[in-house]
Amino acid sequence: MAILLGIDVGTSSVKALAIDTAGRVPATASASYPLLQPQTGWTEQDPADWWNATVQAVRAVLASPALGPAATVAGVGLSGQMHGSVLLDRHARDNSAADARALRPALLWNDQRTAAECSQIERDLGGRRRAVELVGNAPLTGFTLPKLLWVRGHEPHIWSKVATVLMPKDFIRLKLTGELATDVGDASGTLLFNVDDRSWSDEAIRRVGIDRGLLPPAFESAAVTGRVSAWAARQTGLPEGAIVVGGSGDNQAGAVGSGVVSPGFVLATLGTSGVIYAHAEAPRKDLPPEGVTPGRLHTMCAATGTDRHRRGWCVTGVTLSAAGSLQWVRDQLFPQSSFDDLLDQAATVEPGCDGLVFLNYLTGERCPYADPAARGGWIGLTARHTRAHMIRAVIEGVTFSMAQILDLVRSIGVPVRAVRIGGGGAKSALWRQMQADLYGLPVITTNTEEGPAFGAALLAGVGANVWTSVEEATRATIREDEHRDPGPDAPRYAEARRRHQELWPAIRDIVTSARG
Repeated sequence: MAILLGIDVGTSSVKALAIDTAGRVPATASASYPLLQPQTGWTEQDPADWWNATVQAVRAVLASPALGPAATVAGVGLSGQMHGSVLLDRHARDNSAADARALRPALLWNDQRTAAECSQIERDLGGRRRAVELVGNAPLTGFTLPKLLWVRGHEPHIWSKVATVLMPKDFIRLKLTGELATDVGDASGTLLFNVDDRSWSDEAIRRVGIDRGLLPPAFESAAVTGRVSAWAARQTGLPEGAIVVGGSGDNQAGAVGSGVVSPGFVLATLGTSGVIYAHAEAPRKDLPPEGVTPGRLHTMCAATGTDRHRRGWCVTGVTLSAAGSLQWVRDQLFPQSSFDDLLDQAATVEPGCDGLVFLNYLTGERCPYADPAARGGWIGLTARHTRAHMIRAVIEGVTFSMAQILDLVRSIGVPVRAVRIGGGGAKSALWRQMQADLYGLPVITTNTEEGPAFGAALLAGVGANVWTSVEEATRATIREDEHRDPGPDAPRYAEARRRHQELWPAIRDIVTSARG
C-alpha cells in the first residue's frame, strides 16, 4: 500500500499522519514541546525541539499496525506555523544537516516585541500603502522580517553569524534532506517576497538592507525540494530517497486539507488563533481608498502551485486569540471544567449575552486591528450576569472578530459563497451555528479533520504523481459532511456585534495611556 506522510510543525506540537490514495487516515501521532516566554509579549521555541518531536511522531506513525508491513512511503509533505525566524550559521548551511542547530531560539508568529522594527520597515519601504503594493502585506509584528531586524539591532553578536534564515517547517526539511528551501506561501509571510511574481523582492530586500544570500530558494508547494537522506532515514524510519515537497504554511496547507482551492470558498479556522482564508485566482491586495488603513488583510501565495503551473493566491486575516481565548478562560477561571461543560453552559444564554461583550485581544491583535497594544476583557458586566454569560460572551466575541475579518475579505472584491470550518471551534454545534448566523453564509464541515497535516500529505501526493494537481487531489479525497445555514437567531446578534466592533477604537487611548 502506498502512503503519503504529512508533517505539521505546530505551536504546541508536531503532528504526523499517513494517508492512502483514497484519503483515508490509518495512522496519526503527535509529540509536544514547550513554549518559551522570556518576557511579556515574547514567544520563542527551540528548533531542536521541533526536530525531536518530528522524529518521535513520524516513528510512531510508521510503527502503527494499521499500516501493515507492505506500506511504502511515496512522499512527504511539510506544513508549519508561519513567520518564525530560524537563524543558522555557516556550519549548518554548508555541512551535514545532522548537527544543524539554530543560533538562538526562534521568534514565533505571535511574538509582539517588534513594534519599533515594523515602524522602521514601513519607513524603509515608503509607507504602509507602498509596502502592501510591494510585498502584499503591511509590516506587522507577526511577520518574519521584523524579527530579523530585532535580532540585528539587539543581538548583533548573533546576527553577525547568521548565514541562512528559514521558517519552522523548513528547518525540518533541512534535517530530512540536507536542502535549504522554502515555499512561496511561507515566503509570502516574510515581508520580503513579491507575491505577484512569486519570487523574492529585490527592491524590498535592498531597502531594508538584508543580504539576499540569507534567503533560501522558494518553490511551489507541490514541487519536489529534496529526498530523505540516509542519516534522516535512520533517525525517522522513513525510506532513504523518499521525496519531500515544498509544502506550505499551516494556513495554506490547512486550506488544501479542507478543499478550499478554488474561488468562492473560504476556510474559517478556530484554533489558538482564528483565521479567515479565502482562495483567489489572482493576487488581491488590501488597498482601500485613502483615509482607510491598508494592509489589514494579508495577500499571499496559495499552496495550489506545482513546478509546471505556478498559480493560486489567498487572502487571509488573523485574530490572534480565538479558541485560545476560551482556553485562557478555562485555565484561569474554571480549571475544573471541561470544554464541553463550558460550551453546554454557554448554550443556556440567549444570543447577545444580555449586553455583555468580550474583546478577545489577549495577545495584542493583527486583524481587524493591527495593534500589538490591543487588550481584551469583558465590557458591560452587571451583577445579574453569570458564569454562563461570561463564557458565551467569549465565544461570541471571537466569532464577531472572525465575521469582521470576513467582511473585509468581501470588501476587496473576493467572492464568497460558502465557508468551510476547521479547528477546535468546529467541534461544537453551538459554535458552528453561531458562525453560520454571523457570517450569513452556509457553514460546512468536511470528512477530514486533520487540517494542515492532511493538506501537506495531499501536496506530497501531487509531487509523487499520485494526482496531477492539487485540485484533483482534493476532489479525490475530500467530501462535505454537515451543512448549516444561517438560522432564526442571526438577527439577534446585531446589537452585540455593533458594540464589539466599536469598543476597541473607543477605548484604545484609555487603555494604552493606563499602560504608560
